[in-house]
Amino acid sequence: MHASRVGRRVATTVSGLLIAGTAALAATPANAASPVPQGDSHAAAAQPGQAPAGQPRGKVVARLPLSIRERATTNSRSLGSLQPGSVVYLRCKVRGQNVDGNNLWYRLGGGRGGYVAARYVQNLSPVPYC
Repeated sequence: MHASRVGRRVATTVSGLLIAGTAALAATPANAASPVPQGDSHAAAAQPGQAPAGQPRGKVVARLPLSIRERATTNSRSLGSLQPGSVVYLRCKVRGQNVDGNNLWYRLGGGRGGYVAARYVQNLSPVPYC
């Protein structure tokens, strides 16, 4: 077999593996890293406190860990962070510091304290104002 054929065969194999790997990543559910399994609204209440049935939830869509703040501003004290893709309970929303064109912040529910910028959380159900 000529070197050019071998090179093409290797290139084809490598590109096939890359495409297969990309397809496997695309097939991974968006909430795979979520601490709340699909359809189990009580699973996230494993955190401190018990979330009432029907409490709104949201999914973190930030690319990096999302800071939980003491107040609805980036200048307030950090209380921790939420991982991208995680699903959390949301108590209500307030107006706060503008973050990338969005001045809404979610107050966390499910026994957690603090606020997260709504810019980086996709609400999965309607969230009332506080």
